[in-house]
Amino acid sequence: MSRLTRRTLLTGSMTGLVLLRSTLSGLAQQGGPLPDGAIDGFGGYDDDRLYRDQNGALYRRRGGEYVPYSGRESYGRPVPGSEPPRRRAEEPAPQPGIPGEPRQRAAVDRPLDDGPIDYARAYAAITDDPFPVQAFNWRKANPVFLRQEVSYSGRHEPGTIVVDPRAHHLFLVQSGGRARRYGVGVGKQGFSWSGASTINSKQAWPDWYPPKEMIARTPKLAREVSQLQSGLGVPGGTRNPLGARALYLWQDNKDTLYRIHGTLEPNSIGHSVSSGCIRMINQDVIDLYGRVAVGTKVVVLT
Repeated sequence: MSRLTRRTLLTGSMTGLVLLRSTLSGLAQQGGPLPDGAIDGFGGYDDDRLYRDQNGALYRRRGGEYVPYSGRESYGRPVPGSEPPRRRAEEPAPQPGIPGEPRQRAAVDRPLDDGPIDYARAYAAITDDPFPVQAFNWRKANPVFLRQEVSYSGRHEPGTIVVDPRAHHLFLVQSGGRARRYGVGVGKQGFSWSGASTINSKQAWPDWYPPKEMIARTPKLAREVSQLQSGLGVPGGTRNPLGARALYLWQDNKDTLYRIHGTLEPNSIGHSVSSGCIRMINQDVIDLYGRVAVGTKVVVLT
């Protein structure tokens, strides 16, 4: 191959690469989808689905985090080319978390204790978390609502969370016909619910944003909330009703507003007192938090 021919081929190849790069860059700036097989098939997002919060706002997932979506929607999916230009690389990255609950504290990575349950150790004070957790006086509690390993003969597969509101028990189904059982507080009359949902997010010491209706009907709560990053709420910490951990339950890509969470009132475990959420002793919800992943199925029985 002559030197002139080689130079012509190389020049043509570089021109083609420049054109391809320019095309991809233009598509990205327009917010449209990149061609099949291009750098990121969903334009930098994790999937091609939309997620809606309790206020009707739309979000997409990017890097496991939820970012606002302002384009058009068609059957629960984004309309290509309708989204404004993508955030430039030098702009601040979106805040981690989920819509309405953007801020959480780092959870301590605790090794799972699968040995015999020692209540003195299981319910001892926790001092190395972002906020301290007081010891739970398990000796004065009804033993039926303490953490236990029990036999399980239900139809749900291992890894599923099953809540029995009548018995005030939460089961984490395990293999071999066993389950890890915890006592819970559930919804009072008029606030109970049942059905299947999915854990869409796990958060440690999260901020709490109660619905406006709850604030309106609870004068005491109105005095507790303050202006936070995403509206009126209670910051994560020792006075937050969500306690040390919260698992957020969604159905059909929508936030149910129900949570499995810790509590400031451990003596309420075993009773129907909440506004529909499933509350646990803080030490128990920390234990459960470490055993389940986002995507875990949750079934609340009737």
